[in-house]
Amino acid sequence: SLLTNFEEGDNCFDWEIGIHGIRIEFYNEKGNKRTATYLPEVAREQGWTKVQAIDSLLRKGGFKGTITPEIRNSTKLVRYRSEKVSVHYNEYIASKQH
Repeated sequence: SLLTNFEEGDNCFDWEIGIHGIRIEFYNEKGNKRTATYLPEVAREQGWTKVQAIDSLLRKGGFKGTITPEIRNSTKLVRYRSEKVSVHYNEYIASKQH
């Protein structure tokens, strides 16, 4: 996957399921900065809402406390898009020879 069009979101819900990948940045209960990301297809494939996706990312990033609206609202979000790119082996080899 080729990740493109990185943009800061206005809040942790400023993205579209199935369109944007998301990367969050937050501080855990010990005050350490943590990050976590999901590619655009993850929330859609899991059947998650935006809240479920953000909560899952917080857990993925190591947050062990109670997830409250305040925790979600303090989370910084970057959204991005993803393109799947493929090339045949012969094309890859040819590109390396130039």
